[in-house]
Amino acid sequence: MATEQKTILIIFTGGTISMQIDPKVGAAVPTLSGQQILATVSHLDPHITTRVLDYGQLPGPHVTPQIMWDLAQVVRGQLADPSIDGVVITHGTDTLEETAYFLDLVLDSEKPVVVTGAMRNASELGFEGPANLRDSILVAACDDAQGLGVLVCMNEQILAASEATKTHTEEAGTFQSPNFGPLGIVDSGRVLFYRRPILSETIPATRVEDRVDLFKMYTGADDRFIRFAVDSGSQGLIIEAMGRGNVPPAAAAGIEYALSKGLPVIITSRALRGRVLDSYGYEGAGKRLRNAGVIFGDFLNSQKSRIKLMLALGATHDPAKVRRYFEEGHYD
Repeated sequence: MATEQKTILIIFTGGTISMQIDPKVGAAVPTLSGQQILATVSHLDPHITTRVLDYGQLPGPHVTPQIMWDLAQVVRGQLADPSIDGVVITHGTDTLEETAYFLDLVLDSEKPVVVTGAMRNASELGFEGPANLRDSILVAACDDAQGLGVLVCMNEQILAASEATKTHTEEAGTFQSPNFGPLGIVDSGRVLFYRRPILSETIPATRVEDRVDLFKMYTGADDRFIRFAVDSGSQGLIIEAMGRGNVPPAAAAGIEYALSKGLPVIITSRALRGRVLDSYGYEGAGKRLRNAGVIFGDFLNSQKSRIKLMLALGATHDPAKVRRYFEEGHYD
């Protein structure tokens, strides 16, 4: 519970939390305004005043890197307002983790920013949007949330934006931190933190470079699409490798081609948990890829690594600096 008066701005961008079933379509579509969603929230702390900003009614897959960039500028401006104590953003869950991480990397404020959404729409039984929104408002108003970076709050759990990922297509508890667990919980209206993220960084990007491509490795993968991406103007590649960071030999040739053209290539893993490392030395393995010049993405998943590379390239094209954004303090 907040012990002093706090003002929290809620930015509504759309997503399932804003949707209802359209009888003509026979499926969920965005319909609700921010005020309509907020009206469903009950038992809000009387010490908290809310303001509403209707940014849009975007489904998650409609959100682009440029929209993330524009949203970040809006949030930055609102955080600069001394009358605003924290910001909550509603978002479609399909790209929620990418936007949350994007904001985490570009915003530099001690004030809490919390991203939330819903897995069920307002026409369904068990619509959890109001509860997620209430909990997120409580987190944004909590003094203990200051200085933690951008947070994700859903299903009564508080996650670091750098760690949160969607793990299930429909469960309410879909967002998890597979490697490290939640930072805290919201229990009966009380915000409880049990750990703080150790790593925090801000990338001073002046733009977002969205010409970054992502490729998932699979048995028998070759280099056709990698070479096409390089030759058609890609500015960087994310390779979602197997296991510890290994790829089929035929795909390795494409990675070396990209490196020869000066493109940064980030290696991640298609495994849900664990970090990538150059533990193996056979053809296509992490050691050979590292010797060729790839960058390891540590614990970051592929979609987050892409967000980070787009912002890193928006700040610098110095290969050494790009590498440091990913590997500083984690690799010899």
